[in-house]
Amino acid sequence: MTLLHESFAMEARPICLRSPAIAQPFISKSPSPAKQFREHGRLHPKRPSAAMSRMIHLLLLLGCGRLASLQTLLFGSPYNLRLTSATAARGFCSNGISDLRGRILLLSENPASVATEDKEALRSAVSALADQLLALPDGQDLAAPLDSGSFAALLHCSPAGFASVELLSRLKSRPLLALQVFNWRKKLADAGIPMLPEEYSKAITLAGRTKNVDLAAELFSDAIDASLRNACLYNALMSAYMYNGLIEKAVSVFEDLKQDFNCKPTIVTYNILLSVFGRFLLVDHMETVLQAIDDSYLSYTIITYNTAIAAYVTAWMWDKMERMYQSMVEGPIKPDTDTLLLMLRGYAYSSNLEKMEKTYDQIKEMVNDRQTPLIRTMIDAYTKSCHLDRVRKVEALMKLIPEDDYRACLNVRLIRMYAQEGLIEAMEGLISKAFQHNTVVTAVGVMRSIISSYFKSNEVDRLAGFIRQAENAGWRLCRSLYHCKMVMYGQQNRLEEMHGVLDEMENFRFDRTKRTFFILYKGYSNIGRRLEAETVIGMMWKHGYGNPEDACVS
Repeated sequence: MTLLHESFAMEARPICLRSPAIAQPFISKSPSPAKQFREHGRLHPKRPSAAMSRMIHLLLLLGCGRLASLQTLLFGSPYNLRLTSATAARGFCSNGISDLRGRILLLSENPASVATEDKEALRSAVSALADQLLALPDGQDLAAPLDSGSFAALLHCSPAGFASVELLSRLKSRPLLALQVFNWRKKLADAGIPMLPEEYSKAITLAGRTKNVDLAAELFSDAIDASLRNACLYNALMSAYMYNGLIEKAVSVFEDLKQDFNCKPTIVTYNILLSVFGRFLLVDHMETVLQAIDDSYLSYTIITYNTAIAAYVTAWMWDKMERMYQSMVEGPIKPDTDTLLLMLRGYAYSSNLEKMEKTYDQIKEMVNDRQTPLIRTMIDAYTKSCHLDRVRKVEALMKLIPEDDYRACLNVRLIRMYAQEGLIEAMEGLISKAFQHNTVVTAVGVMRSIISSYFKSNEVDRLAGFIRQAENAGWRLCRSLYHCKMVMYGQQNRLEEMHGVLDEMENFRFDRTKRTFFILYKGYSNIGRRLEAETVIGMMWKHGYGNPEDACVS
């Protein structure tokens, strides 16, 4: 989804993994070999790092054509990484010594800068292992597949921690399984493969997804005790509390982070706070967070904007929603698809049809393909409007919704729209569908729209049939239903049926009002039935309603 579907709907990858702090453990703090070489014309005569040694060995093996030995050395599993011939050729080109030195320097300066192809190959190996794990039934021992997949060997590959974090990400659809893998991974820490904050961060978030906040807090404490203090850990714990609706605990973690001298809040931290306050409609608190971001000289991300816009949409603050959107349009962070989806929903809720249609045109294909709830929202906006062409637009959108996707509220709104437009056939089709799905209409306004439609079309028999169905289905009845039927019977000189409506009213405990008697009087007097008309006058005096000339029919 999108953001909304990510940070606001809570079905996306953990927000903490976007933090810039994640990259920090992968970057050398000491002067890089590349910098040493630039300053002195040669490398300092220091012992090469483990990463440098592995890279030297890797490239020498490539030069000797010993690819099989290379695969066995690094992986020794069915999930071997295969370096392409193009990669090998680049390792030993015409100026091979210079290129070799450059690649060694690149790796030692920033292990995350490994060639994209090599990283993709590592990702492919992890993906294969994840597929094997996901195929396992619940409760099965993971030792065999993890050993056969040489997970330990994958953990040695650069960038550090990439394989573990990638595997946990791919297992997020089964968080309990992912936590089992994490526990197995922790055992390797004693074998010389140290844990990284990002791995704990992933595990904390997964624990939150299982609604086990105690486990999330325990993992956080374990990471702190292991001296892996990092902002991403705080972010993950905040995210876990947010997912479970524990707003006070999430804010408490934020306060702890502010007191930690080794870490400081990142933009991801503030994005989580925005989501926490936004989902509970604490708009004032959310705007305080936005001000704190400005005061910290942090730059908004696309998630910052989208989270704030989503909160304004939920709170129905259309002006603030529009201002936030315009600041995106005018700033360096441009609206993405998630932003446009949020704005489309906001415009639909606020019945701003002009902007709704313009936004819809920008993302029409995406909305039509997989945004059925949003299509229903747009239809709802049209049904509540006075748009001259609303029926055609509604019917075009209805074609995008599966026929078996019935929504009672939307069906009732469509009934009212067709009733207002005088399209009886379409209205009755939707009424029949409502009866089939046992939908009970309780809105008097909808009932009166149906009455008005039958009255304007002079369809008294259809009205009588509808009233019988509504009585049996438990729909909201009103005196206007029966008064309308009496008027229409009187206009067609069907006086016995007009008088019989009084018994129907009595059955449903609708008292006779001044209007009821006036309708009877007009029905009889219009065709010269003077005796019956005078009888009605007497009944009006008896009930204290006075002369029929004083009555007013609306």
